[in-house]
Amino acid sequence: MTARFTFNNRVCVLTGATGGIGRQLAHLLAAEHARLILCGRREDALETLKAELPDKSVVGLCAGSLDDAVILDRLVAYGMEKQCSVLINLLGINQLADFTDMDGQAVNQLVRTNLVTPMQLTRRLLPVLTRQPTAMVTNIGSVFGHIGHPGYVAYCATKFGLRGFSEALRREVADTCVSVVHVEPRATKTAMNDGPARALNDALGNHEDEPAEVAGEILTAMRRRRPMTVLGWPERFFVSLNQILPGVVDKALRGKLAIVRRHLVARPAQTTSAPNRNR
Repeated sequence: MTARFTFNNRVCVLTGATGGIGRQLAHLLAAEHARLILCGRREDALETLKAELPDKSVVGLCAGSLDDAVILDRLVAYGMEKQCSVLINLLGINQLADFTDMDGQAVNQLVRTNLVTPMQLTRRLLPVLTRQPTAMVTNIGSVFGHIGHPGYVAYCATKFGLRGFSEALRREVADTCVSVVHVEPRATKTAMNDGPARALNDALGNHEDEPAEVAGEILTAMRRRRPMTVLGWPERFFVSLNQILPGVVDKALRGKLAIVRRHLVARPAQTTSAPNRNR
């Protein structure tokens, strides 16, 4: 039986730390006596989160967008300096839209934020992770990384990619000290799912989890070193069904297309609707 992963005195790099799930996960990790390097877009939000956590549990703050090479370099430097042994790629963005209404910039931003940045951050921190007695990379995906859904074409593509990255990386580092964990939440009550996305979930009858619940499930998956965890029922059933009988899921989603299209965010002329941020 695989030994439980513990967080006591481990340095954990957490991206997307100031979002709904991120804040809750930071609190849970601090309660496990982890030492945290927190990354988020806004310095004031990071300082507020730091003040909420136990004294000395935060060993570094990195404010800014990881799309910026300078900010990414800074976070890597913090992780190397503090000898991190856990990396949690939680940062993500989403956009509910007809794929043809998205411009190239919006698509590129989704791919950079949800897939390229976690890959690059992991690649650059793997040397320090592999020097630890035990270490872990945790990637937070989505059930839409298993089930392609209308209205989320670009988002699904990034989450399918992140799942493939997690699987391949887990197999590549199987002879090292690094465990790779992939967690796929369903819809969660965060800023990323506000507005039209929440209205669509209501119209489709999709359950939305509380951020604290999702953070707890992520921590459990990490403790148990689970390679893959899909959260929620019936989502786990539909993931399995989509793998075995994808035509059945095709038919079910085809029947919901009219509802989805009523909730899509149309792009105004010559402007780009901003992706929703923060888990």
